[in-house]
Amino acid sequence: MALLDIVPQFQELVAQLPDWLQPAGVALAGTVPFVEGEGAAAIGVVGGINPVAAAVAAIAGNFLAVLLVVAVSTRTRQAVVTRGGRAPAAPSASRQKFDRAFARYGVAGVSLLGPLLIPTHFTAAALAASGISRARILTWQAIAITLWTIAISLVITGVIAFAG
Repeated sequence: MALLDIVPQFQELVAQLPDWLQPAGVALAGTVPFVEGEGAAAIGVVGGINPVAAAVAAIAGNFLAVLLVVAVSTRTRQAVVTRGGRAPAAPSASRQKFDRAFARYGVAGVSLLGPLLIPTHFTAAALAASGISRARILTWQAIAITLWTIAISLVITGVIAFAG
């Protein structure tokens, strides 16, 4: 299933829900990589949900998914390190790009700029695999998710107001 197929399906799902449950549909969309908070908020706003409610739900969904990814990734890393895991394989091209970006911009930079290139889920997992603390990852991911989701919500709301 292509990403372009997922967004209309979430739009239909949210539209079919009772009004009081629509933010939960937006939150669910926010858990999906590549849709994330930004896409979920857009789905909600375009679907007629109050922009603030759509943004809050989208942020919550995206952050909960990232929280789960970080929890699993840090535990996995800890288990591998504790058990003296085998030497890592040669890094992939995408991992090399991440490592260069991380070296240049740090946790804050890759968290804030990451959504331009890859989903927050993947950025969070890569940071956890690098040994960054959960608190630091989650703080910067929360900031990034919130800023990007609010920005997209404002743009979509402005476009709808201007077009309407």
